[in-house]
Amino acid sequence: MNKRNVKWLFSAPLDLAVFGGTALVALILVAMMPAHESGTGTFVVGVILVDVAHVWSTAFIVYLDPAEWRRRPGLYAGVPLACFAVGVALYAYGGDGAFWTAIAYLAVFHFIRQQYGWVMMYRARNGERDRTGRIVDGATVYLATLYPLAWWHARLPRAFSWMKDGDFIAGAPSSLATIAGIAYAIALAAYIARAVWQVATRQSISWGKHLIVATTAACWYVGIVATNSDYAFTVTNVFTHGIPYMVLVYLYARAASREPASRSGVTARMLKTRGIVVFVATLWLVAYVEEMLWDRTIWHDHGGLFGGGLNVGAAAIVIAPLLAVPQLTHYVLDGLLWKRAKNPRLGRLL
Repeated sequence: MNKRNVKWLFSAPLDLAVFGGTALVALILVAMMPAHESGTGTFVVGVILVDVAHVWSTAFIVYLDPAEWRRRPGLYAGVPLACFAVGVALYAYGGDGAFWTAIAYLAVFHFIRQQYGWVMMYRARNGERDRTGRIVDGATVYLATLYPLAWWHARLPRAFSWMKDGDFIAGAPSSLATIAGIAYAIALAAYIARAVWQVATRQSISWGKHLIVATTAACWYVGIVATNSDYAFTVTNVFTHGIPYMVLVYLYARAASREPASRSGVTARMLKTRGIVVFVATLWLVAYVEEMLWDRTIWHDHGGLFGGGLNVGAAAIVIAPLLAVPQLTHYVLDGLLWKRAKNPRLGRLL
């Protein structure tokens, strides 16, 4: 095995910290307090500082970067408008339940695709082009997420939900989880056998890819199947999704800010002086404001953090879709920004 051929997405220390370290901390937190109930601390750290903040990080590399904005202005202007229009229509004709069910399943798809995306990025980084490996890798990481979801659907209701109580569609047969579990076991066995064969034949090993698969399998199983706690689900689900994404966006934005076409943008000016401090502080501030608006108008769950709630009545049909625009826009753009075929800057900036 030629270790010089082993490549990481960022660097070995950073990849290990971002992907392995985040997952390890999440699992330790769950092990220390397996029956802990989510409180204000979990909400602030998990939801505001990670989940909502990572959604807004997309703006740094799209709306605050003049080079990216000029590349596809119609798309970037149209996506938020389309998300708002679809949200209002869904809320109007399907009600609150249909609206949140749709967003929950979009979020699930987004979370699954991100784990698949990390695996594919590692494959590309290490020059893995074989069709068999792509199928095995893809099937394993997909089933590492789909099996826990199938198990969850077959045992509704649980003590936690993706967006809000009742957002998932109940009534899935228990056989669905059994079939998914068998498929998962087969895929995982094939993945392990292929990894062992690569070691035995002294091939270059993509340790980062193995790390993604292992942490995805561990965190999704622990957070959904092994425990029945909103706290455990939040810690294992949100941390391992949001933190790596913010690191990716920061490094991408920093590289973009050095290009002449991007230097006049807000992102470049913000990152020029204090870099990551300004980046994180801005995300946290915007995330707090968004959650304050949600809580005061729709949720009314955290008056101690955000103040008294407002009775918006029928205006919720507009307010909820409007506040969901950043989240939905993030879902759509995330599917475009990290594919080389749709983003010619990707290979250059990363």
